[in-house]
Amino acid sequence: MQFSKCSLWLALLILPFFAAAQSTYLPQQSKHQHFIDRLELKTGEVSDLNFTTTKPYDRKYAVQWLGAKVDSMRAIKPLFFNTDTALRLSKVDEYNLRSLYLNNQEWIKGDRSVFNSKKPFLKSFYKTPAGFIEKYGDDFFVAVNPIISYRQSVELNNTSQNIFINQRGLTVRGGVDNRVGFNAMVMDVQERGPLFVQQWIDSVDAVPGGNFYKTFKQTGVDYFDARGSFTFNAAKYINFQIGYDRNFIGNGYRSLMLSDFGANQLFVKLNTRIWKFNYQNLFMELHTKGKSNNSNALVPKKYAAMHHLSMNVLPWLNVGVFEAVVFGRKDKFEFGYMNPLIFYRTIEGNLGSSDNALIGADFKANVAKRLQFYGQLIIDEFNIKELRKDRSWWGNKTGTQLGMKYIDVANVSNLDLQLEWNSVRPFTYSHFDSVSSYTHYNQPLAHPLGANFNEVIAVLRYQPTGKLNLTGKLIYWKQGLDSASGRNSGSDIFRLNDDGRTSNYGYSLGNGVNSTGINALFLASYELYENIFIDANLMFRRFTKGSAAAQNTTMLGLGVRMNLWYREYDY
Repeated sequence: MQFSKCSLWLALLILPFFAAAQSTYLPQQSKHQHFIDRLELKTGEVSDLNFTTTKPYDRKYAVQWLGAKVDSMRAIKPLFFNTDTALRLSKVDEYNLRSLYLNNQEWIKGDRSVFNSKKPFLKSFYKTPAGFIEKYGDDFFVAVNPIISYRQSVELNNTSQNIFINQRGLTVRGGVDNRVGFNAMVMDVQERGPLFVQQWIDSVDAVPGGNFYKTFKQTGVDYFDARGSFTFNAAKYINFQIGYDRNFIGNGYRSLMLSDFGANQLFVKLNTRIWKFNYQNLFMELHTKGKSNNSNALVPKKYAAMHHLSMNVLPWLNVGVFEAVVFGRKDKFEFGYMNPLIFYRTIEGNLGSSDNALIGADFKANVAKRLQFYGQLIIDEFNIKELRKDRSWWGNKTGTQLGMKYIDVANVSNLDLQLEWNSVRPFTYSHFDSVSSYTHYNQPLAHPLGANFNEVIAVLRYQPTGKLNLTGKLIYWKQGLDSASGRNSGSDIFRLNDDGRTSNYGYSLGNGVNSTGINALFLASYELYENIFIDANLMFRRFTKGSAAAQNTTMLGLGVRMNLWYREYDY
């Protein structure tokens, strides 16, 4: 075992010296992500670089793909004007395209002087609008930016508390000798969310998206959000990333495979792109965490390994297959799962284990340069014999996603609609032991609701000008929850499969105590200067459980943020 560990680390140390040009990744919920998706849809084809199903997006591939679809980068002057009639870029699209290039200059070929600021701050800072400090040499580059965000809100039905979020920190990204890329972010956060968020934190002893936290002013939280990774290419088509961050697999607003809702995790990612194939291997160290947040005890570890293979089977159609296994060993990785090609069920059987293995499939189809249809299927457990006997068998553990994206609705430029339906059966993602549940740091690895629910999401985005973004979201869900007597309805993925399960049958979708939720959100963001936004938001949330009185939340907020995404309460 020691030899295996030494061999692994030796390989990781040696590979960068044989690496070719590398890249870093766009940050979570980047303002450019929707624009990239939109342009892919405008072409009527799926990306020939096959990189848009897994997130975050590779900066290099995003710029290369746009450079191939929009005017060539051979000359800077016409760089932002479309010559490809298939795209027909609007003025707002051109604004977003320039912003994408401006924030990823390390991959722009030719003269970068077009990006220079007219009046740099103190002659040394903000030489371009997107970088506080930027330096580009023949064999290196570095970009440093501050993170600042403050939002103040009023919860109209809970006026006794001040709702706020205060974030500040620093981001760094760069590359050395065209071999190794790196990025890092550290951010200190003080936050008091609306009452339902406070209740969520109390119930699971975790901050959505956060790791270790401390109490701040009784009902608030104080925590660090620290991320970082380095990347290198082991060969022309193979990219390695080792980091502490989040990943996302899918084309939807939610993911039933792997989402970025939960906490950061340590991971090693191997991405291989050959011809029409994109193959991603992801190995993660996760935490099995109980209610001991403020203790000094070492948090127990568990592990996960995932494969996702996608292929552009037609110019407009991409399909993918997925498998994952979550397993617990006493603070050691099961090296059999590091095989990048083998089917995990084979390894599991040979080990004599009952680890939590899942398989799945996904697709996306671009139609008529306006529409995209997408979906996912996840299977945690499936037994045809039992299903023929009774479809309400508790082990019928599956999830389904279907969605649609429609751009330039009613021929209104930059008015885009997304509709999505998610459905997950009882007990999906849970396991017979708490260690191997599909979770990390008391949070789901996939959908924030866990299991045993139906959900419908509508997202309407409108960008009337380059600087103004308007977003409206409507999320409606129905879920069966556990009863006061302790009967397990299959919604709580942290509970053991047989804990409180009174029968092997009778578990239809939505069984248990009926709960209904609706979350309506509106956000107006105005970009004062590159990456500096003023946000105004409105949220109405209503949640009912059984015969209890409805819990209503109405919140108004105003804030400013710099080099940071907008913090959502969309659950």
